[in-house]
Amino acid sequence: MKLLLTALQRIHKPAVCTSPRRRLSSCVSSSGLSPLRDEALVVGSSRELVRRLSSHVEVKTGFITEEEEGSFLRELEPGLKKKRYEFDHWDDAIHGYRETERARWGAACEEVMNRVRSVAFPEGGPLLGPVHVLDLDKTGYIKPHIDSVKFCGSTIAGLSLLSDSIMRLVKEDATDEWVDVLLPRLSLYILRDQARYNFTHQILRDEESVFNGQKVPRLRRISVICRNLPG
Repeated sequence: MKLLLTALQRIHKPAVCTSPRRRLSSCVSSSGLSPLRDEALVVGSSRELVRRLSSHVEVKTGFITEEEEGSFLRELEPGLKKKRYEFDHWDDAIHGYRETERARWGAACEEVMNRVRSVAFPEGGPLLGPVHVLDLDKTGYIKPHIDSVKFCGSTIAGLSLLSDSIMRLVKEDATDEWVDVLLPRLSLYILRDQARYNFTHQILRDEESVFNGQKVPRLRRISVICRNLPG
């Protein structure tokens, strides 16, 4: 599925405000980020913006186990290895990626996907067809975009496999309003409503991957993304 993306350039200002309600649940992540274990997972341009988005941006750390991550990799790797990483997207929005869609899963992965659906989406609400799987090379990144309202509804939920990363959200019509969201490996992120419709989101490249003053190494990253249908 092609996403309708809009590019946006801006100068990122240092993080000044944090949301203390979202914290790392494990003491050490895959990238060894133990100094961040007591840090908030969301920082932003203002305390008011972080507060306003608190019900629209959610990160659930440790949502899957390493064993469950292994189950996803065993299902996905054979197909992904047949594809080459692409360094030019149809609208120049993604760099260093390969992607696929998945309609059916084995038992272990399906159990996880059921958890994602129950946590992120209203019960009984229609979801967008096959699940989108996006594999970013270590040098890959996703540029600022807003998912097409033609294909996607009010909620986007994604599992983060293999690497920690930073998602940056910027208000589309006021680029001085932004939040950075730390996405630890094995976590689930959820973007809803205002964060989904009014803010671009992006995954930072490794050389820009700094959260609240600390480097967050960006390795190869696979995201397993669910979306609901427009209402």
